[in-house]
Amino acid sequence: MSKMDIKGDFLPPPVHNDSRPRSNKRRYAAYALVSCALLWAASFGHPTKHIYALKKACGFGGPVHEHAAFCPQVEALYPEKNSALWNDMGAMIGTDAFRTQAINWLSGAVQVPSESFDEMDPVGVDPRWETMGLFHDYLLGAFPLVHETLSLTKVNTYGLLYEWTGSDASLKPGLLAAHQDVVPVHPNTVNEWTHPPFSGFYDGERIWGRGSSDDKSGLIGIMITIENLIAKGFKPTRTIVMAFGFDEETSGLQGAARLGEAMLEVYGEDALAFIVDEGGGFTESYGGVFATPGVAEKGYLDLRVDVSAPGGHSSVPPAHTSIGIISALLTEIENNPPAVHLSRDDIVYSMFQCFAAHGTTLPKKLKHAIQGSLSSDKALRVLEKVVLQEPVYYSTITTTQAIDLINGGVKTNALPEQVSAVVNHRISILSSLEETIARDTKTFKKLAKEFNLTYTSFGETISEGAPGKTLTLSDAFGNALVPAPRTPISGADSGPYKFLSGTIKATYNSHRGIEGDDNIAVSPGMSTGNTDTRYYWKLSRHIFRYNHKNSYGPTKRALSGVHTVNENIEVEAFIEMIRFFSTLVLNADEAEL
Repeated sequence: MSKMDIKGDFLPPPVHNDSRPRSNKRRYAAYALVSCALLWAASFGHPTKHIYALKKACGFGGPVHEHAAFCPQVEALYPEKNSALWNDMGAMIGTDAFRTQAINWLSGAVQVPSESFDEMDPVGVDPRWETMGLFHDYLLGAFPLVHETLSLTKVNTYGLLYEWTGSDASLKPGLLAAHQDVVPVHPNTVNEWTHPPFSGFYDGERIWGRGSSDDKSGLIGIMITIENLIAKGFKPTRTIVMAFGFDEETSGLQGAARLGEAMLEVYGEDALAFIVDEGGGFTESYGGVFATPGVAEKGYLDLRVDVSAPGGHSSVPPAHTSIGIISALLTEIENNPPAVHLSRDDIVYSMFQCFAAHGTTLPKKLKHAIQGSLSSDKALRVLEKVVLQEPVYYSTITTTQAIDLINGGVKTNALPEQVSAVVNHRISILSSLEETIARDTKTFKKLAKEFNLTYTSFGETISEGAPGKTLTLSDAFGNALVPAPRTPISGADSGPYKFLSGTIKATYNSHRGIEGDDNIAVSPGMSTGNTDTRYYWKLSRHIFRYNHKNSYGPTKRALSGVHTVNENIEVEAFIEMIRFFSTLVLNADEAEL
């Protein structure tokens, strides 16, 4: 993320008054030391094991950022019981032979065009689902040890539910999730691709093709990890479950929704120690490297707007046709977006606290604003101005609205009787589905009266109008979603977050052959979209949208091509993802979760 010019008033840094009596200084120092010890104990819980962390958090044993307490970090977590196997896996992952095999595995997966389309008929009716069967055949041939060793249940024909049963049934299982389907490639865009969209072409640096990044890299990375652990004789203590949906790109109603039901029936509520699905990665910001596992998700609503009006010949038109009316309605909602403010409860706010704590190149004024915002509303508003300049942060914080679909009219000389549009909302984690519906209903109320429409919103009559003239609001596809529960990141229930954070640090270090706990910082994160985990909320409170994808710098992000032409992934980033999944599985096998 690039630095931004900062405008507005900033709070000065804290003033230290040396005229205070020394006894007060000693008293304050004692209070600070005791507070630090209590905070540290609450966060880590094992004093004898983390003396270094205590000394570091309290300012002993080396320089630390003064703001670090507001973005606490854990030590890198390396497998101990399985250290020999982990080292062996790491050495193998670093070889040219493994790299070549990994390229072939992902390239082969990309060559299967497992596209999912909006408004597909159910499995067994719509023949377009059948490409998922071809992908199953590919997995079966590519990963024979997985299919010989793990149990596999197919849910709704194409949902894949694997279980690698552990030796200790008292341990909660961990779930690794991914999706088999990819965004369709529009035929008119095929010529725009540098390499054919389903070629899986490797150019010496990148693998090209639809799904190479989203999300076959995650799915194949998981399968490669399990295949190689089995080959090396590993038998898990903790059960590992893998759930691969097949319609994530179309809201997951036939895939992950059914997988979620199946897992609830088998395992029960709150039965899983953690869930890791596609999502955040790591990148460089303000002179530091930050990983941002998603710990929350926005809500979702596809608002359908239907307008009906009497038809007739276009040579005798009314003042406003149904298309004219819906155009005015859509303009009204675009011209009146929800007010947006940065809150201390926003995930983005927590990210900026981490930037201040662990970044090294923040402008001083920005850092003072971040620090001051902890207690000053004035400083919070200054920080808000900076944050909202970045479109991604703006969209992450607010409830967004995008008019994506419109339909109406069949002939130039016929007045359209019915027209419709769909407005896509991604609902702020600090808002609600009910608030979004209420706001949309209010936004259209004045125009409904002006156009003399009978106005109905989600089954409730709002106002009466002329016969044959109506405005109706509804859930377009029946897939509305409230904002997701937040994953605990502090306190007594934050063990899985700390486990993931330590795993991220160990992966980052080992892939680069470096040591230390400060090479990468972990911050709570959140994407602007939704994943299959929307159907897994009842299975665990500890859901992480993260697959350790390296998105260092704007060039890599711009070149990834996710959901557009020229999708690709750097092989080096893919290899590091495999290292992450390997470290995750081995750490989970011995961690207390």
